[in-house]
Amino acid sequence: MKSPDTLRIALDAMGGDHAPRNEVEGARKALDRSGPSLGIILVGDEAAIRAELSRQGSSESPALSIVHASQVITMEDPPTASVKLKKDSSLAVGMRLHKEGRAEAFASAGNTGAVLSASTLILGRVRGVSRPTIGAFIPSEHGKCLVLDAGTNVDCRPRHLYEFAVMGSIYYRMICRKERPSVALLNVGEEKTKGTEAVLEAHRLLSGSALNFIGNVEGRDILRSTADVVVCDGFVGNIILKFAESVPGFLKTHLRRFAETSLMQKLQVGIAAPVLKKALSDMDPNEEGGVPVLGVNGVSIIGHGSSSPRGIMNMILRAAEVAASRINQQIEEELAGSAMQPTVDGGAALAETGRI
Repeated sequence: MKSPDTLRIALDAMGGDHAPRNEVEGARKALDRSGPSLGIILVGDEAAIRAELSRQGSSESPALSIVHASQVITMEDPPTASVKLKKDSSLAVGMRLHKEGRAEAFASAGNTGAVLSASTLILGRVRGVSRPTIGAFIPSEHGKCLVLDAGTNVDCRPRHLYEFAVMGSIYYRMICRKERPSVALLNVGEEKTKGTEAVLEAHRLLSGSALNFIGNVEGRDILRSTADVVVCDGFVGNIILKFAESVPGFLKTHLRRFAETSLMQKLQVGIAAPVLKKALSDMDPNEEGGVPVLGVNGVSIIGHGSSSPRGIMNMILRAAEVAASRINQQIEEELAGSAMQPTVDGGAALAETGRI
């Protein structure tokens, strides 16, 4: 029987590139790390999940239960349509478990666009939020920078950018334990007279807000730790995110080519490799695990499709951390305290493809 203090996480066991193997192993690691405070529901093909549990020398238990789902949303499926058509998919079933209160959070390393669509369609939006968003942490000189939107909303109005700033500030405060994180708008220059009409108006809104708004920043300022939270539309944010993800691979290739030039350089790289690996570990997306969909009525965490078991573990632990917070209540309270009223539109312009 579930303890009243146990947080239950519904995990899409079929969503990642290496499902259900990595999902099952990651779930087991999360339970080992958290102890009795956590319960995990593996959602997906029951036979495949049981076979994987057996292969890993484990079995179903009160802390690690299974809920069967007969369908899978693949990376190739159109997100919004697949959520509506595949109602018995592991993603949709897991999200409904959360909606119905049978789980305190949902997590998936599956189709990002589909998770976004399901989060909005099934959970609904927090009052005052016109468009949910996702943010991504990028390592910077003195910590990490939260960039949002990271790909949810390609085209944004000023009000949307303002809401992203509010939600990003709350999330950064919660995760990084910083009381007043600095917030900036990404722009082509620091001057407040630069940028598109949407950015100019967003600058005006943020300047009159209670946020710790420091103005405009440029792309180079993300890695310089100029601001804790950097706000932009999803078109720009997703490009920044994908570029940042390519940096570790580029560095590895560059070092490999350097080592091939001579025996001395090969020895130098060999000696430095362990130190470099440790120094760059915070650039590994598996360390963050996943990011929440901010602005929906629940806790929905999205992980990388290629997540390792460690990445799945961290995604589950992040889901538990967000579920234990009052983040949605804080978002609603802070937006309600704004003098501006949200613009009601048709919902988020969700990304049709891709993954975080």
